[in-house]
Amino acid sequence: MGYETLTETEWEAVDRIWELLEETQVERARLELETLQRNRPRHPDLKIVEAAIALDEGEPRAALEALRGAERSADPALFFHLRAVSQYELAGFEQARDDAERALAIRPDVPETHDLLSRALDHLGDLDGSREHAEEAQRLDSESFPGPLEVEEEEFDALVQKSLAELPEEVRRHLAELPVVVERLPQREFLIAEEPPLSPDILGLFVGTHLRERSHVDPARAPGAIFLFRHNLLRVSSDVEELEREIRTTVQHEVGHLLGLDEDDLDRWGLA
Repeated sequence: MGYETLTETEWEAVDRIWELLEETQVERARLELETLQRNRPRHPDLKIVEAAIALDEGEPRAALEALRGAERSADPALFFHLRAVSQYELAGFEQARDDAERALAIRPDVPETHDLLSRALDHLGDLDGSREHAEEAQRLDSESFPGPLEVEEEEFDALVQKSLAELPEEVRRHLAELPVVVERLPQREFLIAEEPPLSPDILGLFVGTHLRERSHVDPARAPGAIFLFRHNLLRVSSDVEELEREIRTTVQHEVGHLLGLDEDDLDRWGLA
């Protein structure tokens, strides 16, 4: 089957959809794409846009499905990048690495792809490669990719303890039986235990049975744990003050999961 390119008018419509995504108007972008797809069903360049929208909607499996048959799109580097992002979000770090490398072989100057490859390599234990691509992303776009904040483990742990001490007394009483564990990154087993898998970029995670599901007839068992992922928290923080806020927010959020609270409960407990 031959490749029939989009018309100039259709490309202008595609550009508008990308602008909508940049403005986080995802629903409107989806509607405008559907209008285009009525005349160009399964067109490779529109499938690329469909995948990007699915990722913004938090649906990496739908993005992968959209990318089937999009290999012939006008921008193969973008195809490989989006497929890498989808695989990464599904904890397929090996596939994400391979596709990110394919994208960079075509367009080596895309900071977003270097950053993605850095994160995939980090999860695969290739710390030197991860650092190399993080530095390249920073060189290409230091504003968007300034690199992770550097904080000693002892200082980080002190910030965690400070955040715990600032929780309401009733919440701290429940935490007395629950360890708060700091790990560098989430284990793949944690991520794929959920369906769909949790994002590898999560800042924290409660593992266990929340208090509202427990009863006095439950057999004796470990209560679970709250995990904080240091490297992910450092990535999203520009300075120590922001890091402290992110730790506090993450701890409070995961404590909310421990207590089985909904959004109204979280507000009432002062954890919103």
